[in-house]
Amino acid sequence: MRGTDETSGSLFSYVDLEARIPARHSLRKIRQVVNEALASLDADFEALYTDFGRPSIAPERPIRASLLQILFSVRFERQLMEQMQYNLLFRWFVGLGIDDQVWGEGRQP
Repeated sequence: MRGTDETSGSLFSYVDLEARIPARHSLRKIRQVVNEALASLDADFEALYTDFGRPSIAPERPIRASLLQILFSVRFERQLMEQMQYNLLFRWFVGLGIDDQVWGEGRQP
């Protein structure tokens, strides 16, 4: 029997983003190594920021995004930001949740 071609448009997803990435995906090991390296730089990052003002983007996220740009040969930052909007693998690797806004998208100056 043929199913119907209807979109659900559901508002909620109860599947964790972590569960959507295959356990044996090669980016899992890369992400682990990158997170360990970035954790070792935590004190250096902390020294670069002040205690007042508007909170910035965590520096680890753009670093991870730049690594994805290199690994997947994404030619332009605009294309990278587009991928970050809908590519669940990219969102997971960078550390964004499924509903988190990508930096630079719709932010006020």
